[in-house]
Amino acid sequence: MNQDYIKADPWSIIEEGFDKERVKSSESLFSIGNGAMGQRANFEETYTGETFQGSYIAGVYYPDKTRVGWWKNGYPEYFAKVLNAPNWIGIDISIDGEPLDLNTCREVKDFARQLNMKEGWYQRSFVATMPNGIEVSVVSTRFLSLHLDELGAIKYEVQVLNREAEITAFAYLDSGIKNMDSNWDDQFWNTTRVHSEGNRAFIESHTLKTNFATCTFMEATLYRDGNAYETEPVHKKDELAVGMSFVVEAKKGEKIALQKYGGYTVSRNHNSSELRNAANSTLDKASEIGFDGLFEQQKKDWASIWEMSDIEIEGDIKAQQGIRFNIFQLNQTYLGKDSRLNIGPKGFTGEKYGGSTYWDTEAYCLPFYMATKNQEVAWSLLEYRYNHLEKAIENAEKLGFKDGAALYPMVTMNGEECHNEWEITFEEIHRNGAIAFAIYNYHRYTNDYSYVPKMGLEVLIGIARFWQQRFNYSEDKQSYVMLGVTGPNEYENNINNNWYTNYLAKWCIEYTSEQLGKVEKEYPEDYARIISKTQLTVAETNAWDKLASNIYFPFSEKYDVYLQQDGFLDKEMIRVKDLAKSERPINQKWSWDRILRSPYIKQADVLQGFYFFEDHFSQGQLEKHFDFYEPFTVHESSLSPCVHSIQAAKLGRMEQAYTFYLRTSRLDLDDYNKEVEEGLHITSMAGTWMSIVEGFGGMRVKDNQLSFEPQIPEQWQSYAFKVNFRGQIITIKVEKGTSSFSVTGDTDLDVLVNGKTVTLTPGKVVQA
Repeated sequence: MNQDYIKADPWSIIEEGFDKERVKSSESLFSIGNGAMGQRANFEETYTGETFQGSYIAGVYYPDKTRVGWWKNGYPEYFAKVLNAPNWIGIDISIDGEPLDLNTCREVKDFARQLNMKEGWYQRSFVATMPNGIEVSVVSTRFLSLHLDELGAIKYEVQVLNREAEITAFAYLDSGIKNMDSNWDDQFWNTTRVHSEGNRAFIESHTLKTNFATCTFMEATLYRDGNAYETEPVHKKDELAVGMSFVVEAKKGEKIALQKYGGYTVSRNHNSSELRNAANSTLDKASEIGFDGLFEQQKKDWASIWEMSDIEIEGDIKAQQGIRFNIFQLNQTYLGKDSRLNIGPKGFTGEKYGGSTYWDTEAYCLPFYMATKNQEVAWSLLEYRYNHLEKAIENAEKLGFKDGAALYPMVTMNGEECHNEWEITFEEIHRNGAIAFAIYNYHRYTNDYSYVPKMGLEVLIGIARFWQQRFNYSEDKQSYVMLGVTGPNEYENNINNNWYTNYLAKWCIEYTSEQLGKVEKEYPEDYARIISKTQLTVAETNAWDKLASNIYFPFSEKYDVYLQQDGFLDKEMIRVKDLAKSERPINQKWSWDRILRSPYIKQADVLQGFYFFEDHFSQGQLEKHFDFYEPFTVHESSLSPCVHSIQAAKLGRMEQAYTFYLRTSRLDLDDYNKEVEEGLHITSMAGTWMSIVEGFGGMRVKDNQLSFEPQIPEQWQSYAFKVNFRGQIITIKVEKGTSSFSVTGDTDLDVLVNGKTVTLTPGKVVQA
């Protein structure tokens, strides 16, 4: 059974009632971030129960040495870890000497959390009876500023309800933290200075090996019934922590509030010797604006984000909450301000998957950011891969490839492969194709070709060279085959001729050849530079073309479908619906050996190819392949339901499309995969957006025009969204039986609606 404690609300994530069993799940669900840093929704005060403490700084990582039972040549030396950073949120509360700890309180009532997605803040409140009989009310409000993205702010309000009492509030910083997923229990941080002055404190530290220097900082002020409490705090520090205590004799019902600013300055953005000065500067700005001013600015900044990215759904509050949660978390994770950063599968909500970048970015996230931001943000994501091209060539060389062949990593922080499961690291090579597809997709959507001659063609050449070397010629089949791979379905390892990988490779080679011709003709200076740099020859491109025209694709005449791989029909073909519920999810109930021999598909594989290359196949072919593969798909990847939702909608199967949509949009809120306490599925959230815009809205780019084929789930009254298409904002509202379109800007825009051209004029709403 899925969890169901999150209350349905269109703009907030709400939990009511305290349950120790769901603390870690809620720490994930109520996470906050601002693109530069983020944190799980840990309690500020002491909590001795089960918890997963987590604060993270974008781009700061540690190369945790690979731990495997048997070393294989070509293994990455390390697994990049998103680092649990020094903790700045700590506010320990003692009342008459008794620590406030919800794990030990006699009673906790009126407990509630709210993550306000519209305005970008998190609040927790409760009334607790402590072991000494004192009844205390707490309201804590926290946000990470978009305006000052090195800063977070907390207002922690305490009232003693049943008598006078002495309240001690200890605000602190702590660098004595560890990652939960360390391979060797290494120390990741070295603390070099702990310092406090006035109502400010600082911890200066750096990561070992990668040497990211960081200053964790805070400023704390106590308020008594709204007025600053003029008393000098008592400073405390040791080698790894520093803080200050405020003591106040509180009357019954008197409101005592500790206001705390905190955050990080990092050597990625400042000179290492200036980190404390930069921290003081940020605190000065925060103090000048004030908590209330920062809070109001936060609301304005989030209003600006929602103005473009919101999807409004009428008639289905759970669906509405789900899509906004997904859009909110994507924007908390990545805002496109820094091309050195990317979108991690867990964002700032947990440590699983370690590295910052998977193929998820190109396959799922790029469409969201292209349509809800602008092409500069999408360009930054593409530039990230170009900047890592030399590392991709090195990654390929480690596996025996040569002459500029490039294999982009499965997991990376700096372009170097740091994934250490052999069946993924060596074999899940389709990731290369997603990067090439993103280049094509960017040009198709934005009509900006400049990336290709400037950067993209070099990337494409490296990828094409890899594919050319990865195939070998089969005398038996009289075709080129690709052996020993893992497709998107990670429940099959070391298989031969994965259809998706073979098809993607063929397309990559042909697309690269096309771009070479186009750049040679239209950008001769760039072409000369690229040919000189890559030493590409006509003989080499001729070899590509020969290979691409004779690639083997497994096919079943019996079922009239492409086979996922050579041996797929050798399996015992029991459909998912015939599996006992007690056997699910199979990744938690079955041995890996049993999974590998089963027909069960973790996520879209052949159907991923039909999603990318929809216009290469007929509607009848899509239907036949969907009906063959979907019944064997267990959807135990967060990336699975969205692709199936889009394709079900394409086939007009709206009830099925809606079911898949609800699963992808509420994957974490309802904890379908029983793992939300480890963190959220950030990259798949972009797939949720795609489920509505590309699935229900039917948005595509066809013949260089934006095209829509709108449908609406039976459960909804209407839905509406906006897309930024080539600098013009199009608003689409879909109701039962009708759709309306409008455009901003100075010029008309022709779009296709159900195959017919509709001219949109700024200032007018067109029904179609």
